[in-house]
Amino acid sequence: MSKKVVVLGTLDTKGNEFKFLKDIIEAQGVGTIVVDAGIFEPTFTPDVSNLEVCKAQGADLAKLREVNDRGTNVLTMMQGAAKIVNELYKKGEVGGIISLGGSGGSSIAAHVMQQLPVGVPKILVSTMGAGDVSPYVGVKDIMMMYSIVDVAGLNNILREILTNAGLAIAGIVKNKSEIEKSTKPLIAATMFGVTTPCVTTAREYLEENGYEVVVFHATGSGGKSMEGLISSGYFTGVLDITTTEWCDELVGGVLNAGPHRLDAASLGGVPQVVSVGALDMVNFGPVDTVPAKFEGRNFYVHNSTVTLMRTTAEENTKLGEIIGKKVSQSIGNAAFFIPLKGVSMIDAVGMPFLGVEEDKALFNALRKNIDTNKVELIELDLHINDKEYALAMAKKLVELINK
Repeated sequence: MSKKVVVLGTLDTKGNEFKFLKDIIEAQGVGTIVVDAGIFEPTFTPDVSNLEVCKAQGADLAKLREVNDRGTNVLTMMQGAAKIVNELYKKGEVGGIISLGGSGGSSIAAHVMQQLPVGVPKILVSTMGAGDVSPYVGVKDIMMMYSIVDVAGLNNILREILTNAGLAIAGIVKNKSEIEKSTKPLIAATMFGVTTPCVTTAREYLEENGYEVVVFHATGSGGKSMEGLISSGYFTGVLDITTTEWCDELVGGVLNAGPHRLDAASLGGVPQVVSVGALDMVNFGPVDTVPAKFEGRNFYVHNSTVTLMRTTAEENTKLGEIIGKKVSQSIGNAAFFIPLKGVSMIDAVGMPFLGVEEDKALFNALRKNIDTNKVELIELDLHINDKEYALAMAKKLVELINK
Protein backbone atom coordinates (compact mmCIF):
# COMPACT_ATOMS: atom_id res chain seq x y z
CA MET A 1 0.00 0.00 0.00
CA SER A 2 1.41 3.36 -1.05
CA LYS A 3 1.57 5.83 1.78
CA LYS A 4 -0.27 9.11 1.39
CA VAL A 5 0.16 12.71 2.45
CA VAL A 6 -2.23 13.97 5.11
CA VAL A 7 -3.47 17.42 4.09
CA LEU A 8 -4.75 18.90 7.32
CA GLY A 9 -6.56 22.19 7.59
CA THR A 10 -9.57 24.40 8.13
CA LEU A 11 -11.56 23.90 4.95
CA ASP A 12 -14.27 26.37 5.95
CA THR A 13 -11.94 29.39 5.77
CA LYS A 14 -9.07 28.19 3.56
CA GLY A 15 -10.68 25.51 1.40
CA ASN A 16 -9.55 26.93 -1.95
CA GLU A 17 -5.93 27.09 -0.78
CA PHE A 18 -6.04 23.50 0.51
CA LYS A 19 -7.67 22.26 -2.71
CA PHE A 20 -4.84 23.90 -4.69
CA LEU A 21 -2.27 22.20 -2.43
CA LYS A 22 -4.00 18.82 -2.69
CA ASP A 23 -4.02 19.02 -6.49
CA ILE A 24 -0.30 19.87 -6.63
CA ILE A 25 0.55 16.80 -4.55
CA GLU A 26 -1.72 14.44 -6.47
CA ALA A 27 -0.34 15.68 -9.80
CA GLN A 28 2.96 14.14 -8.68
CA GLY A 29 1.33 10.73 -8.36
CA VAL A 30 1.11 10.85 -4.57
CA GLY A 31 -2.21 10.19 -2.85
CA THR A 32 -3.69 12.49 -0.20
CA ILE A 33 -5.92 12.15 2.84
CA VAL A 34 -7.66 15.46 3.47
CA VAL A 35 -8.63 16.01 7.11
CA ASP A 36 -10.98 18.92 7.83
CA ALA A 37 -10.24 20.74 11.10
CA GLY A 38 -12.63 23.61 10.40
CA ILE A 39 -15.89 24.17 12.25
CA PHE A 40 -18.29 25.21 9.50
CA GLU A 41 -19.13 23.80 6.06
CA PRO A 42 -16.07 23.04 3.90
CA THR A 43 -15.67 24.38 0.38
CA PHE A 44 -14.87 20.88 -0.92
CA THR A 45 -15.44 17.36 0.40
CA PRO A 46 -12.61 16.02 2.60
CA ASP A 47 -11.69 12.38 3.24
CA VAL A 48 -12.16 12.89 6.99
CA SER A 49 -14.95 15.32 7.87
CA ASN A 50 -14.98 17.89 10.64
CA LEU A 51 -17.81 15.88 12.20
CA GLU A 52 -15.50 12.84 12.46
CA VAL A 53 -12.73 15.00 13.92
CA CYS A 54 -15.15 16.40 16.48
CA LYS A 55 -16.44 12.95 17.43
CA ALA A 56 -12.89 11.69 17.92
CA GLN A 57 -12.57 14.24 20.73
CA GLY A 58 -16.03 13.47 22.10
CA ALA A 59 -17.36 16.91 21.17
CA ASP A 60 -20.61 18.10 19.59
CA LEU A 61 -20.02 19.94 16.31
CA ALA A 62 -23.45 21.61 16.37
CA LYS A 63 -22.74 22.99 19.83
CA LEU A 64 -19.32 24.25 18.79
CA ARG A 65 -20.93 26.07 15.89
CA GLU A 66 -23.60 27.57 18.11
CA VAL A 67 -21.21 28.92 20.75
CA ASN A 68 -18.44 29.61 18.23
CA ASP A 69 -15.68 30.33 20.76
CA ARG A 70 -12.43 30.45 18.81
CA GLY A 71 -10.25 29.12 21.62
CA THR A 72 -12.53 26.17 22.30
CA ASN A 73 -12.86 25.42 18.59
CA VAL A 74 -9.10 25.36 18.03
CA LEU A 75 -8.44 23.18 21.08
CA THR A 76 -11.18 20.69 20.21
CA MET A 77 -10.20 20.30 16.57
CA MET A 78 -6.46 20.06 17.26
CA GLN A 79 -7.03 17.25 19.77
CA GLY A 80 -9.53 15.42 17.60
CA ALA A 81 -7.35 15.72 14.50
CA ALA A 82 -4.35 14.39 16.44
CA LYS A 83 -6.30 11.26 17.34
CA ILE A 84 -7.48 10.77 13.76
CA VAL A 85 -3.99 11.20 12.26
CA ASN A 86 -2.41 8.96 14.88
CA GLU A 87 -4.83 6.18 13.96
CA LEU A 88 -4.05 6.64 10.27
CA TYR A 89 -0.33 6.48 11.07
CA LYS A 90 -0.74 3.27 13.09
CA LYS A 91 -2.52 1.71 10.09
CA GLY A 92 0.52 2.53 7.95
CA GLU A 93 -1.29 5.00 5.72
CA VAL A 94 0.69 8.17 6.51
CA GLY A 95 3.78 8.95 4.45
CA GLY A 96 3.86 12.62 5.43
CA ILE A 97 1.74 15.55 6.54
CA ILE A 98 1.33 19.12 5.30
CA SER A 99 -0.73 22.09 6.37
CA LEU A 100 -0.99 25.86 6.03
CA GLY A 101 -2.53 28.69 7.94
CA GLY A 102 -2.26 31.67 10.23
CA SER A 103 -1.72 31.45 13.96
CA GLY A 104 -4.86 29.39 14.66
CA GLY A 105 -4.46 26.95 11.80
CA SER A 106 -0.74 26.64 12.50
CA SER A 107 -1.46 25.81 16.15
CA ILE A 108 -3.81 23.01 15.11
CA ALA A 109 -1.39 21.61 12.54
CA ALA A 110 1.68 21.89 14.77
CA HIS A 111 -0.03 20.02 17.61
CA VAL A 112 -0.94 17.18 15.27
CA MET A 113 2.53 17.06 13.72
CA GLN A 114 4.19 16.99 17.13
CA GLN A 115 2.37 13.72 17.92
CA LEU A 116 4.00 11.95 14.96
CA PRO A 117 7.43 10.31 15.29
CA VAL A 118 10.68 11.92 14.21
CA GLY A 119 11.32 10.98 10.59
CA VAL A 120 7.75 11.36 9.32
CA PRO A 121 7.96 14.31 6.86
CA LYS A 122 6.12 17.36 8.21
CA ILE A 123 5.72 20.69 6.37
CA LEU A 124 3.83 23.67 7.76
CA VAL A 125 3.32 26.72 5.53
CA SER A 126 2.56 29.53 7.96
CA THR A 127 2.24 33.26 8.33
CA MET A 128 4.13 32.70 11.60
CA GLY A 129 7.12 31.10 9.87
CA ALA A 130 9.45 34.11 10.00
CA GLY A 131 9.35 34.70 13.76
CA ASP A 132 9.97 32.52 16.80
CA VAL A 133 8.78 29.14 15.54
CA SER A 134 9.72 27.19 18.68
CA PRO A 135 6.08 26.88 19.92
CA TYR A 136 5.14 25.28 16.60
CA VAL A 137 8.20 23.08 16.07
CA GLY A 138 8.59 21.92 19.67
CA VAL A 139 11.10 19.08 19.66
CA LYS A 140 10.01 17.50 16.37
CA ASP A 141 11.37 17.76 12.82
CA ILE A 142 8.70 20.13 11.52
CA MET A 143 9.74 22.13 8.47
CA MET A 144 8.17 25.58 8.58
CA MET A 145 7.88 27.60 5.39
CA TYR A 146 7.03 31.28 5.63
CA SER A 147 3.96 32.02 3.52
CA ILE A 148 5.16 35.60 2.75
CA VAL A 149 1.53 36.72 2.36
CA ASP A 150 -1.52 35.92 4.44
CA VAL A 151 -3.35 32.72 3.58
CA ALA A 152 -6.45 34.62 2.50
CA GLY A 153 -7.18 33.88 -1.13
CA LEU A 154 -5.03 32.49 -3.92
CA ASN A 155 -2.72 34.92 -5.68
CA ASN A 156 0.49 34.67 -7.68
CA ILE A 157 2.74 34.80 -4.63
CA LEU A 158 0.80 32.27 -2.56
CA ARG A 159 0.50 29.91 -5.57
CA GLU A 160 4.30 29.89 -5.86
CA ILE A 161 4.73 29.15 -2.16
CA LEU A 162 2.09 26.41 -2.09
CA THR A 163 3.45 24.84 -5.27
CA ASN A 164 6.91 24.61 -3.74
CA ALA A 165 5.50 23.15 -0.53
CA GLY A 166 3.35 20.62 -2.37
CA LEU A 167 6.21 19.50 -4.61
CA ALA A 168 8.48 19.22 -1.56
CA ILE A 169 6.21 16.94 0.46
CA ALA A 170 5.30 14.88 -2.63
CA GLY A 171 8.96 14.49 -3.55
CA ILE A 172 9.93 13.36 -0.06
CA VAL A 173 7.10 10.83 0.24
CA LYS A 174 7.59 9.49 -3.29
CA ASN A 175 11.35 9.03 -2.90
CA LYS A 176 11.69 8.15 0.77
CA SER A 177 12.87 4.62 1.45
CA GLU A 178 13.65 2.81 4.66
CA ILE A 179 16.94 4.03 6.10
CA GLU A 180 19.22 1.30 7.40
CA LYS A 181 19.47 1.88 11.11
CA SER A 182 22.49 1.20 13.27
CA THR A 183 22.13 -1.71 15.65
CA LYS A 184 24.57 -0.12 18.09
CA PRO A 185 23.16 1.11 21.41
CA LEU A 186 22.66 4.88 21.44
CA ILE A 187 24.23 7.32 23.89
CA ALA A 188 22.97 10.92 24.25
CA ALA A 189 25.61 13.57 24.93
CA THR A 190 25.45 17.35 25.41
CA MET A 191 27.99 19.78 24.01
CA PHE A 192 28.76 23.49 23.72
CA GLY A 193 31.65 25.06 21.81
CA VAL A 194 33.48 25.52 25.11
CA THR A 195 33.17 21.81 26.02
CA THR A 196 33.88 20.40 22.56
CA PRO A 197 37.31 18.85 23.39
CA CYS A 198 35.77 16.96 26.31
CA VAL A 199 32.78 15.65 24.38
CA THR A 200 34.89 14.73 21.35
CA THR A 201 37.27 12.61 23.42
CA ALA A 202 34.41 10.91 25.25
CA ARG A 203 32.48 10.32 22.02
CA GLU A 204 35.49 8.72 20.31
CA TYR A 205 36.03 6.37 23.26
CA LEU A 206 32.38 5.32 23.33
CA GLU A 207 32.32 4.75 19.57
CA GLU A 208 35.45 2.59 19.81
CA ASN A 209 33.61 0.52 22.40
CA GLY A 210 30.56 -0.23 20.30
CA TYR A 211 28.21 2.66 21.01
CA GLU A 212 26.72 5.29 18.71
CA VAL A 213 26.78 8.77 20.22
CA VAL A 214 24.11 11.35 19.42
CA VAL A 215 25.38 14.83 20.37
CA PHE A 216 22.94 17.60 21.26
CA HIS A 217 23.95 21.25 21.14
CA ALA A 218 22.99 22.72 24.53
CA THR A 219 21.09 25.65 23.04
CA GLY A 220 17.77 25.22 24.81
CA SER A 221 16.04 23.47 21.93
CA GLY A 222 18.85 20.91 21.99
CA GLY A 223 18.24 20.08 25.63
CA LYS A 224 14.49 19.89 25.12
CA SER A 225 14.93 17.56 22.15
CA MET A 226 17.25 15.31 24.10
CA GLU A 227 14.89 15.14 27.10
CA GLY A 228 12.01 14.21 24.77
CA LEU A 229 13.98 11.47 23.04
CA ILE A 230 15.23 10.06 26.35
CA SER A 231 11.61 9.83 27.53
CA SER A 232 10.71 8.08 24.26
CA GLY A 233 13.24 5.33 25.02
CA TYR A 234 15.85 6.05 22.37
CA PHE A 235 18.93 5.90 24.58
CA THR A 236 20.86 3.25 26.48
CA GLY A 237 22.77 5.87 28.41
CA VAL A 238 23.23 9.63 28.79
CA LEU A 239 26.50 11.57 28.99
CA ASP A 240 25.17 14.94 30.12
CA ILE A 241 28.46 16.83 30.17
CA THR A 242 27.06 20.27 29.35
CA THR A 243 24.29 21.35 31.71
CA THR A 244 24.64 25.06 30.87
CA GLU A 245 21.00 25.48 29.85
CA TRP A 246 20.17 25.73 33.54
CA CYS A 247 22.15 29.01 33.70
CA ASP A 248 19.81 30.58 31.18
CA GLU A 249 16.74 29.12 32.88
CA LEU A 250 17.82 30.52 36.26
CA VAL A 251 19.25 33.90 35.27
CA GLY A 252 17.18 34.78 32.21
CA GLY A 253 19.36 33.99 29.20
CA VAL A 254 18.12 33.12 25.75
CA LEU A 255 19.07 29.42 25.59
CA ASN A 256 17.03 27.87 28.39
CA ALA A 257 15.59 24.38 28.07
CA GLY A 258 12.81 24.79 30.63
CA PRO A 259 12.32 23.55 34.18
CA HIS A 260 12.26 19.85 33.27
CA ARG A 261 15.84 19.71 32.02
CA LEU A 262 17.64 16.79 33.74
CA ASP A 263 14.36 15.01 34.55
CA ALA A 264 14.06 12.42 31.78
CA ALA A 265 17.08 10.21 32.48
CA SER A 266 16.72 10.52 36.25
CA LEU A 267 13.01 9.69 36.39
CA GLY A 268 13.25 7.13 33.59
CA GLY A 269 16.05 5.14 35.19
CA VAL A 270 18.40 5.60 32.22
CA PRO A 271 22.08 5.22 33.25
CA GLN A 272 23.66 8.67 33.25
CA VAL A 273 26.86 10.53 33.91
CA VAL A 274 26.35 14.25 34.52
CA SER A 275 28.79 17.16 34.82
CA VAL A 276 28.99 20.95 35.05
CA GLY A 277 29.91 21.93 31.49
CA ALA A 278 29.60 25.67 30.77
CA LEU A 279 27.87 26.52 34.05
CA ASP A 280 30.09 29.60 34.02
CA MET A 281 27.96 31.36 31.41
CA VAL A 282 24.58 32.84 30.59
CA ASN A 283 23.80 33.38 26.89
CA PHE A 284 22.45 36.50 25.23
CA GLY A 285 22.27 37.72 21.64
CA PRO A 286 24.30 40.67 20.30
CA VAL A 287 25.79 42.99 22.94
CA ASP A 288 23.06 45.60 22.54
CA THR A 289 20.37 43.02 23.42
CA VAL A 290 21.72 42.31 26.93
CA PRO A 291 19.19 43.59 29.51
CA ALA A 292 20.27 46.80 31.25
CA LYS A 293 19.94 45.20 34.69
CA PHE A 294 23.11 43.21 34.01
CA GLU A 295 25.25 46.30 33.42
CA GLY A 296 28.69 45.99 35.02
CA ARG A 297 28.82 42.17 34.86
CA ASN A 298 31.69 40.20 33.31
CA PHE A 299 30.88 39.75 29.60
CA TYR A 300 32.63 37.94 26.78
CA VAL A 301 31.68 38.50 23.15
CA HIS A 302 31.70 34.99 21.70
CA ASN A 303 30.81 36.27 18.21
CA SER A 304 28.67 38.98 16.64
CA THR A 305 25.43 37.22 17.58
CA VAL A 306 26.33 35.65 20.96
CA THR A 307 27.32 37.47 24.15
CA LEU A 308 28.25 35.45 27.24
CA MET A 309 27.90 36.63 30.84
CA ARG A 310 29.86 35.07 33.71
CA THR A 311 27.70 33.49 36.42
CA THR A 312 28.22 34.84 39.94
CA ALA A 313 28.98 32.90 43.12
CA GLU A 314 25.40 33.45 44.27
CA GLU A 315 24.00 32.13 40.97
CA ASN A 316 26.35 29.15 41.11
CA THR A 317 25.17 28.28 44.60
CA LYS A 318 21.61 28.17 43.29
CA LEU A 319 22.66 26.19 40.20
CA GLY A 320 24.39 23.63 42.38
CA GLU A 321 21.27 23.27 44.48
CA ILE A 322 18.95 22.85 41.49
CA ILE A 323 21.17 20.47 39.54
CA GLY A 324 22.11 18.46 42.62
CA LYS A 325 18.45 17.88 43.47
CA LYS A 326 17.53 17.10 39.86
CA VAL A 327 20.19 14.41 39.53
CA SER A 328 19.32 13.03 42.96
CA GLN A 329 15.92 12.03 41.55
CA SER A 330 17.73 9.19 39.76
CA ILE A 331 16.11 5.78 40.02
CA GLY A 332 18.78 4.21 37.82
CA ASN A 333 22.58 4.10 37.89
CA ALA A 334 24.03 7.62 38.00
CA ALA A 335 27.30 9.43 38.62
CA PHE A 336 28.16 13.12 38.86
CA PHE A 337 31.61 14.43 37.93
CA ILE A 338 33.18 17.66 39.18
CA PRO A 339 36.27 19.09 37.39
CA LEU A 340 38.05 21.09 40.08
CA LYS A 341 40.15 23.11 37.60
CA GLY A 342 37.36 24.66 35.52
CA VAL A 343 34.02 24.06 33.83
CA SER A 344 34.58 25.44 30.32
CA MET A 345 37.23 26.47 27.82
CA ILE A 346 37.12 30.07 29.09
CA ASP A 347 37.00 29.13 32.77
CA ALA A 348 40.71 28.40 32.96
CA VAL A 349 43.96 30.11 33.93
CA GLY A 350 44.49 33.18 31.77
CA MET A 351 40.97 33.06 30.33
CA PRO A 352 38.20 35.69 30.78
CA PHE A 353 35.79 33.58 32.85
CA LEU A 354 38.29 32.10 35.30
CA GLY A 355 36.31 32.11 38.54
CA VAL A 356 37.83 30.33 41.51
CA GLU A 357 35.25 31.62 43.99
CA GLU A 358 32.35 31.12 41.58
CA ASP A 359 33.34 27.52 40.89
CA LYS A 360 33.90 26.89 44.58
CA ALA A 361 30.35 28.04 45.31
CA LEU A 362 29.03 25.71 42.61
CA PHE A 363 30.97 22.70 43.80
CA ASN A 364 30.06 23.22 47.47
CA ALA A 365 26.37 23.47 46.59
CA LEU A 366 26.58 20.27 44.57
CA ARG A 367 28.27 18.45 47.45
CA LYS A 368 25.46 19.54 49.77
CA ASN A 369 22.59 18.67 47.43
CA ILE A 370 23.62 15.46 45.68
CA ASP A 371 22.27 12.39 47.44
CA THR A 372 25.32 10.12 47.42
CA ASN A 373 23.10 7.16 48.30
CA LYS A 374 21.66 7.45 44.80
CA VAL A 375 24.38 9.20 42.81
CA GLU A 376 28.11 8.48 42.86
CA LEU A 377 29.95 11.82 43.29
CA ILE A 378 33.39 11.90 41.68
CA GLU A 379 35.74 14.89 41.98
CA LEU A 380 38.86 15.08 39.83
CA ASP A 381 41.65 17.62 40.03
CA LEU A 382 41.38 18.24 36.31
CA HIS A 383 39.86 20.74 33.86
CA ILE A 384 36.66 19.68 32.09
CA ASN A 385 38.44 19.61 28.72
CA ASP A 386 41.36 17.48 29.94
CA LYS A 387 41.53 14.18 28.10
CA GLU A 388 41.75 12.21 31.36
CA TYR A 389 38.54 13.82 32.62
CA ALA A 390 36.62 13.00 29.45
CA LEU A 391 37.80 9.40 29.44
CA ALA A 392 36.91 8.97 33.12
CA MET A 393 33.32 10.03 32.42
CA ALA A 394 33.01 7.83 29.33
CA LYS A 395 34.39 4.78 31.13
CA LYS A 396 32.10 5.37 34.08
CA LEU A 397 29.06 5.53 31.80
CA VAL A 398 29.98 2.18 30.21
CA GLU A 399 30.35 0.76 33.71
CA LEU A 400 26.92 2.05 34.75
CA ILE A 401 25.28 0.68 31.60
CA ASN A 402 26.85 -2.74 32.14
CA LYS A 403 25.59 -2.86 35.71
